[in-house]
Amino acid sequence: MPDTKPTLLLVDDEPANITVLMHLLKKDYRLTAARNGLEALERVKSQPMPDLVLLDIMMPGMDGYEVCQRLKADETTRDIPVIFITAMGEESDQTRGLALGAVDYITKPISTAIVLARVKTHLTLKQAREALANQNQILEERVKGRTKELAMAKDTTILAMATLAETRDNETGNHIRRTQYYVKALAEELRKQPSFTSLLTDDYIEQLYKSAPLHDIGKVGIRDSILLKPGKLTEDEFEEMKNHAVYGRDAIIEAEKLQGNPDSSFLLIAREIAYSHHEKWDGSGYPNGLSGQEIPFSGRLMAVADVYDALISKRVYKPAFSHEKASDIIRQGRGGHFDPEVVDAFEHINDEFHSIARKFAD
Repeated sequence: MPDTKPTLLLVDDEPANITVLMHLLKKDYRLTAARNGLEALERVKSQPMPDLVLLDIMMPGMDGYEVCQRLKADETTRDIPVIFITAMGEESDQTRGLALGAVDYITKPISTAIVLARVKTHLTLKQAREALANQNQILEERVKGRTKELAMAKDTTILAMATLAETRDNETGNHIRRTQYYVKALAEELRKQPSFTSLLTDDYIEQLYKSAPLHDIGKVGIRDSILLKPGKLTEDEFEEMKNHAVYGRDAIIEAEKLQGNPDSSFLLIAREIAYSHHEKWDGSGYPNGLSGQEIPFSGRLMAVADVYDALISKRVYKPAFSHEKASDIIRQGRGGHFDPEVVDAFEHINDEFHSIARKFAD
């Protein structure tokens, strides 16, 4: 059975002093000894490392003060308690030793009761500190685990809602995934501009990426005869189709109510995107005819991503356009349909859009 007794390192250049301490402490502790400072620094790194050091001050070469100072400067040994046992009994000597990091100071000639009591006390304190540190680590791990669970729950909520929308639209395919990556690419490009640096943090871009799949969640409220119509919609049908932006917003609001404060909800960006991605820079979009900076930034990003992907995708009422033709249409919409700065970002990463489209092609 392994010896679980605490280990003490006894440091003194006088063999007689070490013999006295060993006789006093051997019953309750594992003991190791050193005759000088250098030997003490070597022994303290051996296994098992000592749980406490009893250290003489007056030694030839490296004195006890320097040994203590070196122990406290080393990250691997700084938490080992050091008790000075010395004939130097002046208050200034004690003050200096405690200032260097020692936990106690015992003067010679030693008292058996005092040595035993002080050693036991400081070992108990060391064990308590270690237990508290372990408990803090356990709590930190639990917090990390809980945070990870919450993040997974958020992601699962978004995925479930997006999948619901996808089941209603048999032309969606990889549209959801492509638009996710388009939005992220646009945001990362715009972040290079000083005016967007503070807004486009890593966390905000991640939320944009995760929220993008919900942009058409409102289509679950559109009648199949309109949503799946194999041809161009009539004016009345198109008016009804526009309602998917409102339906999407309302569905997300209902989900947000379960989160508590809607304005701090992780679904806030998703709500903005669902409700505003059909608004146009010149005010001619829907559902509210917002213009310019009135349109949420997330909606302005999604407008470019959504239209580009619709253009390169085959629909029952149109063939798939080439990347070049779709890019030209986006450029022509600069300042009309789209935020000029977002279109400029699109221009800079035009090839990246093309790569995303090919990687996640239907």
